Amino acid sequence: MASFPPVQSVQRAFRLLTEINTQQVMTVGELHKRTALPKPTIIRLLETLVKEGYISGDRRFGGYQVTSQVETLSSGYHGAPLVIEAARPWAIDLTRRLKWPTATAVLDRDAVVVRFSTIADSPISPFHVTLNMRLSLGSHALGRAYLAFCPKDERQLLINIVSSGEKRPSDFSKFAHNLAQSIQRKGYAERDPRVEPQSSNTIAVPIMADGRVLATFGICFFRSAVSPAMLKETLVPALKEAQREIERSVQAMRGG
Repeated sequence: MASFPPVQSVQRAFRLLTEINTQQVMTVGELHKRTALPKPTIIRLLETLVKEGYISGDRRFGGYQVTSQVETLSSGYHGAPLVIEAARPWAIDLTRRLKWPTATAVLDRDAVVVRFSTIADSPISPFHVTLNMRLSLGSHALGRAYLAFCPKDERQLLINIVSSGEKRPSDFSKFAHNLAQSIQRKGYAERDPRVEPQSSNTIAVPIMADGRVLATFGICFFRSAVSPAMLKETLVPALKEAQREIERSVQAMRGG
């Protein structure tokens, strides 16, 4: 248990830093709407973060943006699973060839969480940031890919967990089983078209080892820029090729 109550100013500073990191540029007004903090407080905290080097003021847009200094906040973290390290070079390579951003996600109880993204390497990403985003198993491609390709007993357990929060659990259970069968036949998962932003789409596949899903790997793109033929003939084959290479890398890193 904590010996002292949390320092409110520190909490507010991290909250601002988190919000600024979600967009390319954030104004004081936008931060006020998102956090409900008083504008004078926001300005004082922003000036402190600027002095410490974590953000900078952008006069062209009248707002603030994060600097490369924020990367030092994660330099001591070494908790990424082996599959993320195995996927990293193939994810970067895929984005460099196709330009679209990729993401690698791992299961976290009733959802998947993005642990690596190549948004920074993509000139045409539909998103500014996806790292650490929680994506549902029922509507997002990365979550659907996990649900469809994990072992049957694990799938049923996940369906039970998710459906416990639904108004009509039996309806979700039936939907999830039918969805899993459809994705298995197709070989990859797609995002529910009703999920925002509807202008983009994601396709995803599982990264497998020993009969279980270690992670899911996907590529995001604007719907208007990718025709059904391009999806079938270019993106899906490239995604599956990267999937195979990542699985080989995982086996090699395990000493197999």
